[in-house]
Amino acid sequence: MKSWKRVPWIAACSLLIPLVFVMLYPSVISGIVCALWSVAVLVVSLYLMNRQAEAERRTIVQSMEKTAIASLNHHRHDWMNDLQVLYGYLRLGKLDKSVQCVERIKERVTEESRISKLGIPSLVFYLQSFRASGVALELHVEVEEELQLNALVSPEDGESLTGAIADAIRAYQFGGGRSSWGEVRKLTLSFGQDHGDVVVRLDGDQAPDPETVRHLEAVLKGKKVRTEQLPSEDTFIQFRMPCGI
Repeated sequence: MKSWKRVPWIAACSLLIPLVFVMLYPSVISGIVCALWSVAVLVVSLYLMNRQAEAERRTIVQSMEKTAIASLNHHRHDWMNDLQVLYGYLRLGKLDKSVQCVERIKERVTEESRISKLGIPSLVFYLQSFRASGVALELHVEVEEELQLNALVSPEDGESLTGAIADAIRAYQFGGGRSSWGEVRKLTLSFGQDHGDVVVRLDGDQAPDPETVRHLEAVLKGKKVRTEQLPSEDTFIQFRMPCGI
């Protein structure tokens, strides 16, 4: 893939050949040869660059397809586990346990339904495929009822918000915490509105270190998303973005 990136430089350098030829042997024929050479170099360069763009596009599409397939398989596996547990409780006549299992399934369906209605494709894809990524972090998502971010923020601001959330989750995942060895850490991601702003809060078992805060602020510099640190020890960080498309 790196060889494709050298195509423009190779094409530019190749133009020196006819220029040197014209300087050494100035004539009408030399000028025509130089012009034809330049056109040929331009055509070949455009062809190779289009091939490069197409190859990169295929790589991105294949990566997204693999992630989507892994996410679907993970969700299918989870549903099968839940159904097997529910079937076992029903066979044993444990109605109270069966009701609890159904309630857990109902809560998960509601959570996934609200995530899908957030309206920012990159954010929905990231959250829906997070559990399939294999990270040792249990992510819970809480979405205010009827919240649709695509009706509140522009696509560009939505992408900025998605990037900020992903960076914060990575910082929490690889940062220090109070979890014991072998214990899966938990993080709750909450979406809501407050005084005309979109508010996203991450609640876990640690506060961000100053370096993490500085990094997030640097990434978000010049964008509408801003960070907030709350006094609660359970809140990792909070993002706030003014509504408006």
